[in-house]
Amino acid sequence: MINSGLSQSNFVLCFPIIPGVCGQVIKLHRRRLGSAGLQGYQIISAINAGSVTVIKKQFKDISLFACFAQDMATGSSSQRIGVVGYGHIGQYLVEKILKDGSAFGLTLAFVWNRNPNKLKGSVPAELILGDLTSFADRRCDVIIEVCHPQIVKDFGLRFLSQSHFLVGSPSALSDPDLNQKLRQAALQYERTLYIPNGALWGGQDIQRMNDNGKLKALFIRMSKHPSCFRLTGDVLSDWTEGEGRRVLFRGSVAELCPIAPNNVNTMAAAALAAGTLGFAGVQGEIVSDTALSDYHVVEVEVSGPDGFSVHTVRRNPAKLGAVTGNATYDSFWNSLLFCKGHGGRVYLC
Repeated sequence: MINSGLSQSNFVLCFPIIPGVCGQVIKLHRRRLGSAGLQGYQIISAINAGSVTVIKKQFKDISLFACFAQDMATGSSSQRIGVVGYGHIGQYLVEKILKDGSAFGLTLAFVWNRNPNKLKGSVPAELILGDLTSFADRRCDVIIEVCHPQIVKDFGLRFLSQSHFLVGSPSALSDPDLNQKLRQAALQYERTLYIPNGALWGGQDIQRMNDNGKLKALFIRMSKHPSCFRLTGDVLSDWTEGEGRRVLFRGSVAELCPIAPNNVNTMAAAALAAGTLGFAGVQGEIVSDTALSDYHVVEVEVSGPDGFSVHTVRRNPAKLGAVTGNATYDSFWNSLLFCKGHGGRVYLC
């Protein structure tokens, strides 16, 4: 970073394209964005090999600008994205890519949904994939699964043979056999198996503690209104409004994932970040609470050596009946922006 006498809120950045030959100098200006007065960043000029180009791009977050700048510096071509699943998160991502994808070097390659009729009128006909087994014909750089753990089981290995794979249902990896096979496929094909943070707060810190041998224990509690749970069996079939708080399950994440495959992907992401503990070692608890009509609560307790501990509480606004909290949508989008290829491994993003 080179500061050429600008204020602390402005920056001049230099990204080499061909070392010693030419580069790009980007002047970044911090300003208010829109009528809401949100603070953000706008590129006001870029200089490449002596010529000045004005670029009208705005970013609410400096990390999003970093993704864009990385693409400019490396001359990256547009990434082709396939979206598997058209529920709430799938719809959000498809609309976001169609609207803003070009600004971030993203192009929609296909959308698949178990019920294709749901796509008609919402997704351009040429982007609708009728048969998921023909996904390879669309030549994707990244495939995003936001559908169901069964899709990860049925297609995960095939997806990794052709592209990087962002797993929106990481609870599928609680199956140790599938987990191992996907890791081997990522290594074999030199593709990255991406795990989005989703509603997990501090995932990278957990992963660093794990990698440094400092992680001793990890516990996650997820509390939601009973209408927000999608559980197997009749665990919560008898709930009544006003009943208050009820612990539905407490135990290992490995045991919990089959019970609530659509609700505990945050816990699954944590178990993958805490690789030494794994799904069997990370402990989880799901709580039904009729008082939580406006948000979901995720509590994470991390324990390290010599009494070290961290306890975080995340309140995510959510409507009644919503499996996914509002803030998680943006989290998925940010995860997608980091799917640039990180080698044949599992990568939390």
